[in-house]
Amino acid sequence: MAERLLHPVNARLDEHLPTDHKLSKVYRVGAGLTGLLLIVFGILGLVHHIGFFDTGGDTVLALNTNGALSVLSICFGGLLFAGMVIGGTFASTLNIVLGLLFIASGFVNLALLDTGLNFLAFKIQNVLFSFFVGVMLMWFGMYGRVGSALPHDNPYWRARHPEQAAREDRARGRAAAR
Repeated sequence: MAERLLHPVNARLDEHLPTDHKLSKVYRVGAGLTGLLLIVFGILGLVHHIGFFDTGGDTVLALNTNGALSVLSICFGGLLFAGMVIGGTFASTLNIVLGLLFIASGFVNLALLDTGLNFLAFKIQNVLFSFFVGVMLMWFGMYGRVGSALPHDNPYWRARHPEQAAREDRARGRAAAR
């Protein structure tokens, strides 16, 4: 026991979330809907035959685009679809990581708006969309995974509090035996 206190157990969360867990549905839906939106945006941009690095102000779905942004959108949408298919903790982590990337992209492209380095043809509406998608992806990814009031049957809470979860399981077992 003393050895266990000195060397805390590093819980692997993917072992604690079955693929059919109800949280996995949230992660899958978030990844799938966002991926679909990005793929549609990318395909519509490519169908319009906009130049690859054209910054002429071509719009698709009220957002500026060019060929490079369209291809990037399809790639990230495909990655999110892969997360939807795999599900579980992978989808959750993927949503969080891509959400952070979208927010970082929003900040970077906000700084590049009126410069010659704006090769993705971003306008302010693209920046706001990038922030919105980033926050939504992070919300979908963190749902049920982070918080101060997670229920004690939550697999993430149980992975973070193994001793207390074991005590509660023993107490539940004793109560059921009576």
